[in-house]
Amino acid sequence: MQFHIVTIFPRILDSYLKESIVYRAQKSKIIEIFAHNLREYSNDKHGKVDDTPYGGGAGMVLRVQPIYDCVKKIKEQIINKNKTRVILFSAKGKKYTQRTAERLAKFDNLILICGRYEGVDERVVKHIADEEISIGEYVLTGGELPALVLIDSITRLIPGVLGNDESAKNESHKKKNYKEHPQYSKPQEFNGWQVPEALVSGNHNEIKKWREEN
Repeated sequence: MQFHIVTIFPRILDSYLKESIVYRAQKSKIIEIFAHNLREYSNDKHGKVDDTPYGGGAGMVLRVQPIYDCVKKIKEQIINKNKTRVILFSAKGKKYTQRTAERLAKFDNLILICGRYEGVDERVVKHIADEEISIGEYVLTGGELPALVLIDSITRLIPGVLGNDESAKNESHKKKNYKEHPQYSKPQEFNGWQVPEALVSGNHNEIKKWREEN
């Protein structure tokens, strides 16, 4: 699976993408992640990608031209274009859930447009992106953090990424209104705080019952 991140700050992604499960998935060739510097697609000699909003108002708006040219170039390099989805991260987008992650995990290529400043030209929404996504009801400085959230949540759903594929089957949000049971590890007692008796009983039926109840 390929993730293409369209951003004006490609280096901001490095520290997270070069650690832990996402990094191991890249090394194993299960996923590929490409960061595309939006400034390289600007038709402005200074690489400018934003401008003032029509109608006035505070802030700057990301222009449609660099985004269009960047996404077009990415699509030209993709072999299986039918299994490609273009996503724009936006505070007014549809809320991201585990169901969304499972749906998007079925694509071969995800192009992730990271908004910045006051927003993105609405023509990107109407003519370039396939959908708008928000990771929560709050405002962020840019779409880079949502892109990382999406990549992480989708990557762990791909077979072979986690050490044990069973790990992803009974997690929180796997089913509607489902939260995973509490987890305990050694020591059995710490500061007077005990592990529940059912979990150390060795009785598999009791353990299953306790987990279902909790």
